[in-house]
Amino acid sequence: MNTPPFDIFLVATPGLEAPLADEARAAGFSLATITDGGVTFPGTWPDVWRANLVLRGATRVLARIASFRALHLAQLDKRARKLPWAELLRPDVPVHVEASCKRSRIYHAGAAAQRVATAISEELGAPIAEDAVLRIMVRIEDDLVTISIDTSGESLHKRGFKEGVAKAPMRETMAAMFLTQCGYTGTEPVLDPMCGSGTFVIEAAEIALGLHPGRTRTFAFEQLPCFNAKAWAELREPAAPAPTTMRFLGFDRDPGAIRMASENATRAGVSDCTGFAQQSIEDLTPPEGAPGLVIVNPPYGTRVGEKGPLIGLHRTLGTVLKTRFSGWRVGIITADRQLAQSTGLGFEPPLPPVLHGGIRVGLYRSRL
Repeated sequence: MNTPPFDIFLVATPGLEAPLADEARAAGFSLATITDGGVTFPGTWPDVWRANLVLRGATRVLARIASFRALHLAQLDKRARKLPWAELLRPDVPVHVEASCKRSRIYHAGAAAQRVATAISEELGAPIAEDAVLRIMVRIEDDLVTISIDTSGESLHKRGFKEGVAKAPMRETMAAMFLTQCGYTGTEPVLDPMCGSGTFVIEAAEIALGLHPGRTRTFAFEQLPCFNAKAWAELREPAAPAPTTMRFLGFDRDPGAIRMASENATRAGVSDCTGFAQQSIEDLTPPEGAPGLVIVNPPYGTRVGEKGPLIGLHRTLGTVLKTRFSGWRVGIITADRQLAQSTGLGFEPPLPPVLHGGIRVGLYRSRL
């Protein structure tokens, strides 16, 4: 636990680096800065644990344990063997090694991964396994080798409660950052008129209640020698949920989606402040009380079906919002600008596009 600070790297969804950096700084990681592919800040192992537990927008948390130059595989092998593997890994826990090479004299990623794996196996005795939960990431760029431990294990969008998943789901990490980019802070109602499995609604409710996103899952760092089970138990000890009188609502025309969303909300522990119902866009009305945020990830032609029939759906959505939701804010996520414009809403300046399932999508924000 007396390890000097090292770089902690938060893997971001491409296009969402800026809101992730903001979230990290707000969580107390004050030196968080945007770097290629994510966000970096100095810290120690308890910071790694807390980042995995509390950050909503990070895909993974990597502990950067070593950095050195290597011009050929023999040099990589020699320097990898000098690392203090006994302090970093346990000899009884299997590991998997992955590598990537870019603009380097070492250009064969498979050979690079094999050299590091062999170093770990022979110097520490840890078994090497393709299906190991614990991963060592080797990045070689411009002949600079960076070795990291993936401390998360499964991707952090897997909060541990979603068993039901609707068609073309929105990842929780992305949903949280889109909520943030819409100005949501947990102090207003949120409504999703095409909620699918309920991701936006459940994320919004968790934020309002002050619940940590990683509170119900396990992490790869629990398999490291530096792990302190007692300190971790104290860190993840749940605080009493913040009281809220707000409701977070989701609607969908698919009864199966509504059933999944309701079950997911129950598993997440937010069923008391969420509500889901089968309903078409035409019947959408605002709940009683102060206005809030309507956020929606409607289908678009490149993902679920052809674009033509969807233009009418977006026009209907725009008409309903303009005529019934005065004072509300709107966030629409789509890969097609024409579909967004067919709502007839006036949008704020665009944000950087975001890579979602291999498709670049945009968040279109409006005030009614």
